[in-house]
Amino acid sequence: MSSASAPAAKRPASDVSPAVGLVGVLALSVWIAVCHFWPELVDRFALPGPRERLTGPNAALTGLLVTALPMLAWSVLVDKVHRNPTTGLDWSRPRPLGEVIDQSIVKLAGLWATWAVIAALYCLGRWYWQGPYQISMQVLGALAVPLFLASVPYVLWLDRYMVQVRDPCWHFGAMLVGREPFDPAEVAHHARAWAVKGFFTAFMISIVPGGFANLVTPDWAPFFASPVGVSAILVTLMFVLDEQIGTVGYVLTMKPLDAQIRSANPYLAGWVAALACYPPFQLMHPADRPLFYMANNWGDDTWVRVIGESGGALAWVWALWLVFLTGVYAWATVAFGIRFSNLTYRGVLTNGPYAFTRHPAYLAKNTFWWFAAMPWVVSSGSLVDSIRNTFFLGCVSAIYFWRAKTEERHLLGEDPKYRAYWDWMNRNGFVTAPLYRLGQRIRASRKTV
Repeated sequence: MSSASAPAAKRPASDVSPAVGLVGVLALSVWIAVCHFWPELVDRFALPGPRERLTGPNAALTGLLVTALPMLAWSVLVDKVHRNPTTGLDWSRPRPLGEVIDQSIVKLAGLWATWAVIAALYCLGRWYWQGPYQISMQVLGALAVPLFLASVPYVLWLDRYMVQVRDPCWHFGAMLVGREPFDPAEVAHHARAWAVKGFFTAFMISIVPGGFANLVTPDWAPFFASPVGVSAILVTLMFVLDEQIGTVGYVLTMKPLDAQIRSANPYLAGWVAALACYPPFQLMHPADRPLFYMANNWGDDTWVRVIGESGGALAWVWALWLVFLTGVYAWATVAFGIRFSNLTYRGVLTNGPYAFTRHPAYLAKNTFWWFAAMPWVVSSGSLVDSIRNTFFLGCVSAIYFWRAKTEERHLLGEDPKYRAYWDWMNRNGFVTAPLYRLGQRIRASRKTV
């Protein structure tokens, strides 16, 4: 559907079931409760092991498995995603192994070379061997040999059912082997997709243990005695849900689940805008970065000192508002199910919070920062610091606006369904439609000047 076509009468159906993310949240919530109340469970059922909360990295990483398994089961058994034509697989007509094995060998060469390049980049990046990234390197290092061995039967099995065996990975392998012609555009597609997966998978794994420990370790009861406490524990919970579901999404980029990366953003602006928000390229943190917006301030919990410590009605309203915003942010990730990732097209998502705005995560996250950090209120009392902090947080929000626009440009060029969704949201989105109409009025007024 082109922009000149008739607009869709109703919101296009989502490519992702709303239930798959919810079953993951349910399973993860049970696991969080088990880890938190483990001492009580040890006493109640006379279980072996230490009588202490399960807060270590192993418990956090086990949470990924606990989250992923029911999501996988729902996707395959209920949603039957493996039957979607968008998988590029035809289960009804498997090819003989002898017909595909030569092409599979070329593909394995491309896959193994890709992993070798990513491993080399991990080795060269000093940040991967210090701080929270160390757990990522330990996990990925432990998985290297099992993944190498499993890749052989997996590729041989999958190629028997692929409609087009010569996918981007094959083209990259063909370029390396040098025996057959390859398409440079397919090689570039392969490189971008694995750049996304290599960069963001390591980042996501690195943040999982810390957030999990922050949630499971403390006694929960005291948090519910004050608005500050309620905000602190529930916001932490929402971030843990986001981190765990998001990490599962990066790991499960597989065709049989219809969760493959169909394309990665081809625009340099999209990559610059996204990477500016993540280490080691992050522009807003830590304190020596150019867009750090909390200098001479209390940080993202400024609201606690300005409003929260009063414990009055305004403090409760403010706390619940921050919880709501973080809830929307987590919901935006959960709605993706097993397809969450940055800079990629993995299907069109139109349900959940995406029924109200095209970018609920960015909107909720940035609104949270403005209300939590209150950058105009500074501990130094300096007007200069107040102006500086407000300006730089404005720059951070501008980067997220830029990210949103580059993502839209990518998706509009990939799928007519996204164009239909984009048009529908401009007319009907609870958040998007008023902003779109306001933008039209502003543009119209400029033309008349």
